[in-house]
Amino acid sequence: MSNSIINGSTVIGQGTRHGHFCVFGENVTIGQNCQIGHNVVIHEDSCIGDNVRIDDNAVIGKLPMKAANSAVTKDQELPPATIGANCIIGTGVVVYRGAGVGNKVLIADLSTVRENVLIGDFTIVGRGVAIENFCKIGRYCKLETNVYITAYSELEDRVFIAPCAATSNDNFVGRTEERFKHFKGVTVKKGGRIGVNATVLPGKTIGADALVAAGALVTRDCPDGKIMAGVPAKVFRDVPEEQLLKNQGWKE
Repeated sequence: MSNSIINGSTVIGQGTRHGHFCVFGENVTIGQNCQIGHNVVIHEDSCIGDNVRIDDNAVIGKLPMKAANSAVTKDQELPPATIGANCIIGTGVVVYRGAGVGNKVLIADLSTVRENVLIGDFTIVGRGVAIENFCKIGRYCKLETNVYITAYSELEDRVFIAPCAATSNDNFVGRTEERFKHFKGVTVKKGGRIGVNATVLPGKTIGADALVAAGALVTRDCPDGKIMAGVPAKVFRDVPEEQLLKNQGWKE
């Protein structure tokens, strides 16, 4: 526990251990029985729940950067970053100030969670995932390796997104002033699934229990309980009855 900078106002719970060269800012609260790796930075006012593991080189509570011509990053007062109880935060993860992470969430190595993001309990955020600002991720979701969730998106509970799936929020592709009126991310309703390497265009909704096939390009809304496939994606058939959420026997 030597060679770390701990501000005098930081509260560290009983049984918590931290590695070398950690930096804890003003008014940080760390719960009981936490494990903090080497070179971890926890910025001011951040709140970490009990039994949380934060691996080497993670950063919690980072302030957002704002480019001069950024369309979606705003100057604003942000609440502290919060990490719920029993979470695992991987190596090199960055969780921004203004992000709220629920209980028993796993955020794997090298992922980024931006400001104004909420992540529900029991969700898994895979390796290298990027969740941009103004997003809401539900409970029991799974976002696999290198998924990109664009700003202003919402994923409801039990959503599954396969590796390398991408989303977008700008139909004007960075040109004309008109685009600033129409930024909108994607919505994935409860139990919706998106296959590997699929792309979902701005403002589109993936219905409840719907499935977007691997490699699909979604240019229109996907109805509840349907499979969409192709470029551009079209309704292919119904999701098989045995794959519907109601038939999985899962408990909330």
